[in-house]
Amino acid sequence: MLNHLRSIVQEVNAARDLPAALNIIVHRVKEAMQTEVCSVYLRDGLGNFRLMATDGLNESAVGQVSLAAGEGLVGMVATREEPVNLEKAIDHPNYQYFPATGEERFSSFLGTPIIHQREVLGVLVIQQVAQRRFDEGEEAFLVTASAQLAGVIAHAEATGVLKRMGKNVQEARFKGVAGSPGVAIGRAVVISPTADLRGVPYKVCADVDAELAFFQECLGKARIDIKNVGKQLESRLNAQEQALFDAYLSMLDDASLGGEVTERIRQGVSAAYSWSEVILEHERNFSSMADPYLRERAADVRDLGRRVLAYLQESSKLNPEFPPNSILVGEELTASMLGEIPSEFLQGIVSVLGSGNSHIAILARAMGVPTVMGAVDLPFTQIDGREVIVDGYRGLIYTDPSDNLREQYDDIRAEELELVKGLEALKDLPCETPDKHRVPLWVNTGLMADVVRSLERGAEGVGLYRTEIPFLLRDRFPSEEEQRITYREQLEAFAPRTVTMRTLDVGGDKPLPYFPIAEQNPFLGWRGIRVTLDHPEIFLAQVRAMLKASEGLDNLRIMLPMITSISELESAKTLIHRAYFELTEDGYHIELPPIGVMIEVPAAVYQARELAARSDFLSVGSNDLTQYLLAVDRNNPQVADLYQAYHPAVLRALHQVVRDGHSQGTSVGICGELAGDPAAAVLLMAMGYDVLSMNATNLPKVKRAIRGITLEQAENILDEVMAQEDAESVNLCLERLLADGGYTRYLALSRKDGLKSGSH
Repeated sequence: MLNHLRSIVQEVNAARDLPAALNIIVHRVKEAMQTEVCSVYLRDGLGNFRLMATDGLNESAVGQVSLAAGEGLVGMVATREEPVNLEKAIDHPNYQYFPATGEERFSSFLGTPIIHQREVLGVLVIQQVAQRRFDEGEEAFLVTASAQLAGVIAHAEATGVLKRMGKNVQEARFKGVAGSPGVAIGRAVVISPTADLRGVPYKVCADVDAELAFFQECLGKARIDIKNVGKQLESRLNAQEQALFDAYLSMLDDASLGGEVTERIRQGVSAAYSWSEVILEHERNFSSMADPYLRERAADVRDLGRRVLAYLQESSKLNPEFPPNSILVGEELTASMLGEIPSEFLQGIVSVLGSGNSHIAILARAMGVPTVMGAVDLPFTQIDGREVIVDGYRGLIYTDPSDNLREQYDDIRAEELELVKGLEALKDLPCETPDKHRVPLWVNTGLMADVVRSLERGAEGVGLYRTEIPFLLRDRFPSEEEQRITYREQLEAFAPRTVTMRTLDVGGDKPLPYFPIAEQNPFLGWRGIRVTLDHPEIFLAQVRAMLKASEGLDNLRIMLPMITSISELESAKTLIHRAYFELTEDGYHIELPPIGVMIEVPAAVYQARELAARSDFLSVGSNDLTQYLLAVDRNNPQVADLYQAYHPAVLRALHQVVRDGHSQGTSVGICGELAGDPAAAVLLMAMGYDVLSMNATNLPKVKRAIRGITLEQAENILDEVMAQEDAESVNLCLERLLADGGYTRYLALSRKDGLKSGSH
């Protein structure tokens, strides 16, 4: 059964569109379960469940039969969200007869819901003439099939909407992970590495004859390449191996791949996209074959596909077109791809892969470009040239937005611009409340590009300098001197302001390509201080580079990530002191910098008092702390809704850390995304945080919020918020209290809710 299921999923993945995928499902499931009927009902735009494919019922009923939720047996399956297994369906009170289907002769009924991300997409049904109850194994198989196919159907359904180019275009929404805040509206520009078969954007061709001629020209160039390679290897290959090159050449003929591609080009689709579709279909077919030899031929097809695609893409690479309102879209975008587009044209970024900590996301935040990462369900090759909305606050992408949705996001952008007006005037003003409570605002940095932006916005220091960035940008460990030069640039740029440098924090979602860490659960594995304590040579080289860079400036603080115990802190401090004494003995005139601990795991929360007694400062990393407290991967779009920074458990942990830190006379700051949320900043100030460190883009917004509310008012708000029992209640409470006090503009500054109520 498992082999049947694997084969079905592979075939469905290879389907060209949603109808084809559904037909494969009903035929193959019927065959695998040896039954007489298999049907798929999908939820339509009205919330009804419509018969969309069948093998066994009357084909004429497809698209015609529809049931509301709760109506009939299919509607009952959808409402209950669980299987319904009946020996004699006609006797069930929910049975509803549709003459068009011809199902009156089928007695046995088994239906399972198709659920994707908590939403019922449809119902998968099998039926049989003979009266019998399907056994547990059969029911388990259909449940498993529904679960496996749910994501495939959701993706195919979305792709189907997008493929209707110019015909009944519908708005579609896709979920990712917020990478850089803001809203962008523009035209999608799909970009991918050369010869990436899975990254070719869908394009139509205006001149079919010219496209066919171009395709044949590229095939000719590929044939010449293959012949030349064959000749070069002729003396080193036996006859059987040499025949492979003849096979390559024959695959390019009109009777094989070339003919299939030509047929698609005649339908008005670009040569590159047609070629990639055909190659991927053949690759999947070979990959699913049982015979090992034939299965290995998938690699040959893929290699041939890349050779030809490189020629098909060559001309477009020479003259890339970027509209003034470009939204850069790709499977896995890189800094070099970002450099291809004029900065004045770049409005937004969407990456199918990657996380909020990916290099591209960090760059985007430094540039102030709205970005969504991890949009894994986005059929990105289908949206080139189409209108797109990027919601970098909530991690959402909308394609072909309706007029109503576009107007709402236009209003948000206009409000953003209005709120930002005059913020420049705050640059040189202190961040203090009307009753003179002072809250220093620092910034999180990692690139030199952050420096100017931070200083322009009035940053008073650096609460987090991500030292892993120079490591991620190289293909080897940077030398001690290379690190010293990089760190010196940061320290000099901000001097005399304090710069807090976090020691190397790799692992989790930040692997080094030249220092691979392969783990089943990297977030609970070898990362942060665990790596550097296991490799003191890496840690000592980095600390020495930091200390050397601080000579004559004395504005360095060293911060230790992922600390879970006192012994880790003591071991790290021992190494830092060792490096310091060695350098002073070598004649360096340096001061021993303050040493602090990041509070980002629950263990550190409950040992904050002891850690504070042995540290010069504490700094909460709210991003990791939230995900560890809630057991939610913050970079996983499937559980993004469960990542709630306003969760009462998170707020109570934040409050406890600052109380315990202050009990030891130790300064406590926070350097996660929460610090850059103006509404949250009001709560953090009331809790007693000494420093708020954030992205430079948010700094003026937070300053404006704090300068508009007294400490006493903030403490009253905190008291009521801390009494709430869930994140939704906290949000509602904050909204009400800030509105009552006339501070609703501070909530608007953070724009966590994105759209107005009642919208999508």
